[in-house]
Amino acid sequence: MADEIAKAQVPQPGGDTIFGKIIRKEIPAKIIFEDDRCLGFHNISPQAPTHFLVIPKKHITQISAAEDDDESLLGHLMIGYRMVVNEGSDGGQSVYHIHLHVLGGPQMHWPPG
Repeated sequence: MADEIAKAQVPQPGGDTIFGKIIRKEIPAKIIFEDDRCLGFHNISPQAPTHFLVIPKKHITQISAAEDDDESLLGHLMIGYRMVVNEGSDGGQSVYHIHLHVLGGPQMHWPPG
């Protein structure tokens, strides 16, 4: 199982991802929300006191690959919280399935510093 998870975490644009396996319940995740369009689950390597991911069940590799008919789905993912989206390899994207990092904890200030 560990080899399968490690293999699924390697960035592969267009390939199956660890998130596809989580959606299909092929590998475990601490799911905190699910509806017919999306899934929310705890991050395995949290970067804040509260850190979970929200993903669409439809496989869209990244924001720039979304199509016009994905607008409603993307809006459904983004209601009411602070989030981070990594776009492409230069932006730190490691899994090529759109995913929003939702972070919580002490009040964050902008700009940082």
